[in-house]
Amino acid sequence: MVVGEMVEQVDLVVVGGGPGGYTAALRAAELGIKTMMIDEQPRPGGVCLNMGCIPSKALLHAAEVIELARHAKKIGIEFGDPKINVKELVAWKDDVLEKLSQGIVGMCKSAKVDRLIGRANFADSRSLRVEREGESAVRVKFKHAILATGSSPTKLPMLFANKDDMNSDLVMDSTSALKVDGVPKKLLVVGGGYIGLELGSVYAALGSEVTVVEMTDGLLPGCDRDLVRPLQTKLATTFKNIFLDTKVQSLEVKDKAVHAKFGPPEGNKDIPTSMEFDKVLISVGRRPNSEGVGLENTEVEIDKQGFVVIDEHCRTTDKRILAIGDVSGQPMLAHRAIRQAFIAAEVLAGKSSQFDNRAIPAVVFTEPEIAWCGITETEAKEKGVKVVAARFPWSASGRAMTIADTNGSTKVIYDPESHRVLGVGIVGPRAGDLIAEAVLAMEMGACLEDLAATIHAHPTLSETINEAALTALARIERQAVKV
Repeated sequence: MVVGEMVEQVDLVVVGGGPGGYTAALRAAELGIKTMMIDEQPRPGGVCLNMGCIPSKALLHAAEVIELARHAKKIGIEFGDPKINVKELVAWKDDVLEKLSQGIVGMCKSAKVDRLIGRANFADSRSLRVEREGESAVRVKFKHAILATGSSPTKLPMLFANKDDMNSDLVMDSTSALKVDGVPKKLLVVGGGYIGLELGSVYAALGSEVTVVEMTDGLLPGCDRDLVRPLQTKLATTFKNIFLDTKVQSLEVKDKAVHAKFGPPEGNKDIPTSMEFDKVLISVGRRPNSEGVGLENTEVEIDKQGFVVIDEHCRTTDKRILAIGDVSGQPMLAHRAIRQAFIAAEVLAGKSSQFDNRAIPAVVFTEPEIAWCGITETEAKEKGVKVVAARFPWSASGRAMTIADTNGSTKVIYDPESHRVLGVGIVGPRAGDLIAEAVLAMEMGACLEDLAATIHAHPTLSETINEAALTALARIERQAVKV
């Protein structure tokens, strides 16, 4: 210990102030555990609140308003071209973030959770050191720790011949893109996953000509193709270009522009070998923040992907340290971290709690939205699991027709023998809100009969889940009659 260094002693230290971190701290305090939360950022909320989920959804709402105004022409209501004040839009977005972060600060004060701003580094399995900007470091001794350090955008240094180009203002990741520091006329998005498509949609709505390059043969790799198809059709009119099965070979910042070279599929002459853009957004995923926090000084095990290894109780291989959220594995979603936060805090309080959830919802907040939970048809095929899917097209939904948006569908994936619901996929407006019913159904072990017999309000989009289940049962009855 350095002479003059401050020393704090607590029962529990939570490293990270994101959705998982602050939820774990609040729940632990509620259970009577003396808790301290350490975060490098002055404003709590982590990546989700400050650089991810919340700011991106605020900007996507703006994009949705613009799209709705254009869409209104179909029903006899016509607006003029939108006048976009980027400065005011960003100010509104930042105000949302500030209000939410102050709410977290208030909850921590009420729960008597101590907050320490600085970078934590484990000295061993019983203590860590917190470096604070402009102030002396603090040594924190603890009985237990919960690691909730989150993740960071994946970088692609191999694409840049000049490594300094990576730090150019013309090269963005998901964090810098959310600042909306101007709207480029031509934007290249590297990666056709949910981050690239969401942020690409925002910039397209604000006026950018967006080109998306995806190295696989489809957008949203891993998602069922029938769910992606309506989105891809829509994005084909929203984006300037979508280049699939295409690799970015190199990026060079020169003459205030980004020069990109592509490796298109052999024989596809429609995809150019090079293009010039005003900015580029690198969105090829995220990596866990497991390095640089001193875990090598503990008994915590890290796997080949950089994730901290945990069990169903969120315990690591170090008996004093637990881990939650992005740093602990896939899927890297805020709501998974929040669920794990409750488990970790309750385990430390001596309660019987474990991560035994059957479904974790995934949502892509594009236009249209895509949401799913449980097993997908793609996953079932890869694993050799026998499933059947029943679909209900939104073109037959009264509610979808009344909002003039029938570009969607709902499908229920079930076991052909027991009829138990194994997964649900939805594409269409507010799919992210609708998927909650499916998650609950799976957690309760619901069968097709349960969804079919549940009365849904009419006319609503939620009826499409009920209709998909009825479609499945009708098919089963017809097959039984044939036998």
